[in-house]
Amino acid sequence: MSAKTQNSHATKTNGPRRKMSLRATRIDLPPDVRMAMIALLNERLAESTDYVLSIKQAHWNVKGREFIALHEMLDEMFAEAVEYADLIAERAVILGGQARGTLQSAAEGTTLSPFPLEATSVSDLLTALAVSAGKLANLVRAAADQAAKEDDLGTADLFTEVSRGLDKQLWYLEAHLS
Repeated sequence: MSAKTQNSHATKTNGPRRKMSLRATRIDLPPDVRMAMIALLNERLAESTDYVLSIKQAHWNVKGREFIALHEMLDEMFAEAVEYADLIAERAVILGGQARGTLQSAAEGTTLSPFPLEATSVSDLLTALAVSAGKLANLVRAAADQAAKEDDLGTADLFTEVSRGLDKQLWYLEAHLS
C-alpha cells in the first residue's frame, strides 16, 4: 500500500480519535493529561458540531403561528452553540493538539441521535433539539468532572461554562414544549 493510500485510509477509519502528535507548550499539565483532554475535547466537539447543525436544521424548517419567535430563538441558540464549539476546539489547540472540527469528524464521532429529517411540526423539531441539547449538556458535564479529576481546571471550567449555556438552551426548549 502506498504512503498516500495509507494516509487516506488512516483518516477515514480513525477520524476524530486518530492518534495525533502533541505540540510543545509551556502549559504545565503532563503530556498524558493533555492528550487525554485533547481527545475528550474532540469528542465533545463532534457532538457540538452535530448539535449546531441540528439547530440550523430546525431553524430552516420551523413553521406556524410562532414562526418569527422560534426562528429568532433558534438563530440565537445557533450563535451560542457555535461559540461553545469554538471554545472547545480552541482549548484542544491551546493544549497542543489539533481540533477535529470537520463535518466528517463530527459525523464519525458524534454520539447524539440523528436529527429526524422528517420532523416538520414545531413540537417534533423542538423535541428533537431538546433531546440533543439534554444529551450534550450531560456529556459536557461529565467531561467537566473528568477534566477536574485530571487536574485540568481550565478545561473543567470551559466545560462548566458550556454546560451552563446548554442547560439554558434546554430550559428554553422545554419551556416552549410545556
